[in-house]
Amino acid sequence: MNKKILFFFFVLLTITKIFAQRERVLNLQNFDNRRFHYGYYVGLNKNDFKISYKQNNKTNKPDVSVASNIGFNLGLIADLKLHDNINLRFEPGLIHNNKTLTFNHIARGEYQKIREASNTYLHLPLIFKFSVNRLNNLRPYILGGVSYDYNFSSNEKNKEDNFFGEFRQKSNIFMYELGIGIDIYLHYFKFSPSIRGLFSISNELKYDNKSSQWTDPIKFMGTRGIFIHLAFE
Repeated sequence: MNKKILFFFFVLLTITKIFAQRERVLNLQNFDNRRFHYGYYVGLNKNDFKISYKQNNKTNKPDVSVASNIGFNLGLIADLKLHDNINLRFEPGLIHNNKTLTFNHIARGEYQKIREASNTYLHLPLIFKFSVNRLNNLRPYILGGVSYDYNFSSNEKNKEDNFFGEFRQKSNIFMYELGIGIDIYLHYFKFSPSIRGLFSISNELKYDNKSSQWTDPIKFMGTRGIFIHLAFE
């Protein structure tokens, strides 16, 4: 993940240098004077779970591996200007991706070892965006914030658990996110690519109804991921 962030940061610096040298005609000169504006975003994500284990448990050397597919995210943007270089943003949207968990410490057949987690979150973040002064038609920024997320596919209220092949998570969770990006002022709109890290504060695991080899060894399980976020404002 660190290599991807460094690569994306290098690309942003390269774009900034090229446009700073070439661009002279300012697009959307009054855009940043607006107190309030809207937009929307689309993007891709790569999410998995951070898992930590209990020190004292009945299962020897618990080991859960996570394989995830590339998912998508989309939503709306409401941006409030607080200062020339600070904006407060509300970016409600949906996040979806699929993950496969393999409980390697379970010495049984595939039915017992493998669980699927297809997650769709309602993502409700409040984000502070800190921008540098505009350079021609470019404006780099960093951002950070917290979010409330509702997992539509958590199965939390399902009475069947891993003993019946049903992997469950909590519905209501909290996360925080950090990112870097760049505003590119085009003729008709502002295009803002960014890369973001998303990290769960809450333990998302719903423990089985009775002692089990699936959930007992786990102390914490929370989403962590990387987003490619493309905003149009």
